[in-house]
Amino acid sequence: MDRTTRPLVIVAAFSGSLLVGLVLILWALGGLRHVAAPAAIGGPFQLTDQAGQTVTDKNLQGRPTLIFFGFTHCPDVCPTSLFEISQVLKALGKDADRVNAYFISVDPERDTTSAMKDYLSSFDPHLEGLTGNPDEVAKVISEFRVYARKVPLKDGDYTMDHTALIYLMDRDGKFVAPFNLKRTPEEAAADLKRYL
Repeated sequence: MDRTTRPLVIVAAFSGSLLVGLVLILWALGGLRHVAAPAAIGGPFQLTDQAGQTVTDKNLQGRPTLIFFGFTHCPDVCPTSLFEISQVLKALGKDADRVNAYFISVDPERDTTSAMKDYLSSFDPHLEGLTGNPDEVAKVISEFRVYARKVPLKDGDYTMDHTALIYLMDRDGKFVAPFNLKRTPEEAAADLKRYL
C-alpha cells in the first residue's frame, strides 16, 4: 500500500467502525421507536355553525376542506383571507358544492353564532363559521396547532393575535399543506380540484 492511500484506508475503516457502533447502540437501546413522531394537525372536535348546527371532524370526510382561524373583530387579515377564499370558491363554480370551507373563531367570547352569521353574510355562502364555548374552541385550536392569544387594548377592548394560514385538508380529513392564496383564484381553484 502506498503512502497516499494508507491514510484514506485508515479514515474509511474508522468511519465504518463508527457507523457499525452507532447501529449497534441504536439496536441495543431499542432503535428509534422512542423518538416522537411529528405533531399531527387536526383531530376530533365539535363546534356549532352560524345556523346553530353541530359540526364535527367527521364533516371533513368525503370532501377537501379549507379551514381558516380568525375572529369577527379582526381589522384586516381575516376579512382579506375570507375574501380570497370566497374568490377561490367562486372560481370553482359548481364544484364549490363539493368543498368544505370553514372559518373557525379564536374569539368565542364575542363570536356567537349570530355574530358569525352576520359577519359571513359579506362572503361566499359556501363559507361556514364555526364557534363554540371556550373549552370547545380551545380544543380545536390545540388540535390544529394554532397560535391564538388575547391582546388587551388601551381602551379596555381587546384584539386577538392568531395563526393566519389556510389549512388544506384532504377527503379523509387529513392535513395536506397550507393552502396558497397568493395566486389567481383560478389557479388556486385548479389546485383545489385535484383533491375532489
